[in-house]
Amino acid sequence: MSRKFLNVLLPAATGALVIALWYGVHFWLAAEMRFLLPTPDAILAALRDNGDALWRAALNTTAGALLGFLLAVVVSIALGLGLSLSSLVRASLYPYLMILQMTPIIVIAPILVLWVGPGLRSVTVITFLICFFPLVVNTTQGLISTDRHLVELFRMWRATRGQQLLHLRVPAALPYFFTGLRIAATLAPIGALVGDYTAGSSAGDGGGLGFSALIYSSQAKYPALFATAAVTCLLGFIFTAAVLALSWLALHKWHDSYERADK
Repeated sequence: MSRKFLNVLLPAATGALVIALWYGVHFWLAAEMRFLLPTPDAILAALRDNGDALWRAALNTTAGALLGFLLAVVVSIALGLGLSLSSLVRASLYPYLMILQMTPIIVIAPILVLWVGPGLRSVTVITFLICFFPLVVNTTQGLISTDRHLVELFRMWRATRGQQLLHLRVPAALPYFFTGLRIAATLAPIGALVGDYTAGSSAGDGGGLGFSALIYSSQAKYPALFATAAVTCLLGFIFTAAVLALSWLALHKWHDSYERADK
């Protein structure tokens, strides 16, 4: 049996086993408790019945997640470059980055609503705050972790600081950057969902998946609530798959991890 066939068969078998256990647990529960775990077919029916509403909510959540994610990428690259150029700058700013990372979003959300208003803008800022830290830390670490022997070689050939940065440090930092990007891609839909919960708004049909989850939960529409969770998982998968594809395009021809995987 070929390895490729096993790579398809084993996940499919695991998925079938999980679904079988899901149905088993559902029917094992007492009749009055089965609403706690709707069956997959009930969730699919809810997804079909609420498809239009979930589609609009998914688009709104995607907009907040994508805007916050892209803003975090741009700002983290710019700040990472600045932090990598000077140890004094790193010493001055890094403690405040740590404070920002450790501040609970649920505390910041009401302040953001006051400053920028509820809805997409607040959701975007919350997503940015959640995605920003792993990106800037990994980018900075990659830029300052360049092989010292290569740095000395560039200096020996009298390369300017800009040439050293462009032709040595940035390429060497790409694996670190994409590691941070993968983490941020996983966090972006979560950040948008948290933003919907804490600072979202349904004005102008602008509610996202987090807002939909609140509505379905309050109305005891549990299959629709699970369907909302499934759409959110799909959104996270799309974000992560896009970043993995971009990482492969940028690194597979020269980075060791991809070279070993191809052998």
